[in-house]
Amino acid sequence: MRIASRFAVAVHILSLLGMNEQDENTSEWMAGSIGVNAVVVRNVTGLLRRAGLVLTQQGVPGARLARPLPDITLLDVYRAVEDSLDLFTIHPRPNPECSVGANIQVSLEGVFGEAQQAMEHRLSQTTMAEIVRQLQAAATC
Repeated sequence: MRIASRFAVAVHILSLLGMNEQDENTSEWMAGSIGVNAVVVRNVTGLLRRAGLVLTQQGVPGARLARPLPDITLLDVYRAVEDSLDLFTIHPRPNPECSVGANIQVSLEGVFGEAQQAMEHRLSQTTMAEIVRQLQAAATC
């Protein structure tokens, strides 16, 4: 019922690619940093590739950025990996015989829509370059 961790994994992958442009960024190596199975990294990398954010070659290990980090926003990443772009969903079958069930969807649509817009606006204001700069400033190893 939450935003899938794919979004955070995708940001982690892009951060690794941005910080290790000269190295071979294999799914196994990235999985070690992220703390997930390499299959998860390959699946998320595939979503990022389809969105035009990373480049991969079949039969060649590793991935690299398709666009410079300043040209990739967190909203781009979110849209690339999330199944449903709606942050909030309303349960699909409330009881129409109940006064709450009959009206809950209309009551929540405006609030949910505004929250969605605010989240998307905030994500659109943050680039992957900013995330990587923060990571580099915090790096101790």
